[in-house]
Amino acid sequence: MGKHRAPEAAATDFDAATSALADVTGDYTVDVAHTRIGIRARHAMVTTVRGAFTEFSGTAHLDTATPAASSVTLRIAAASIDTGTPDRDVHLRSADFLDVERYPELVFTSTGVEQLDQEVYRVTGDLTIKAVTRPVAIDFALTGSALDPFGNTRVGFEGALAIKRSDWELIWNAVLDTGGVLVSDRIQVEFDVSAIKRS
Repeated sequence: MGKHRAPEAAATDFDAATSALADVTGDYTVDVAHTRIGIRARHAMVTTVRGAFTEFSGTAHLDTATPAASSVTLRIAAASIDTGTPDRDVHLRSADFLDVERYPELVFTSTGVEQLDQEVYRVTGDLTIKAVTRPVAIDFALTGSALDPFGNTRVGFEGALAIKRSDWELIWNAVLDTGGVLVSDRIQVEFDVSAIKRS
């Protein structure tokens, strides 16, 4: 009989642990140390240049029962752009691109959340880059939730957003002798987010 009790107890403990995270409703802060906000753009019509913003902050309210009541705000330090090439980063921070002296932050503020399926949510909102604000929609997949070793309730999301930088007046470019341009108009912003529930 002892052999049967141990598995049953283990299963009960497991169920209790998972049911504790079945409802992740609450207020969260983005864990910067475990979050990546990346960018990708085509260079010279040949290769893809990758980079990331390294300084940002964000908050979210998650409501699993009523997803439409959820919200998120993200603020990104424009000067924190890092593509691994200092000269290129200086150019990206200049008035040709992000103009970080005049516009130090990129800001996303959600205006709506819609659940598409069990683990995918479409977050619509306003994205401000420089002095331009435009609506965007990002599909986020819930990658997991857990109680970490420090007692924090943690959730993870992944998503990507393709935009035309010219829509935000990021129009600098150079024409190539062989045709085409040096920097693609279309860029992709990638989100790998870990957030911790506030007590």
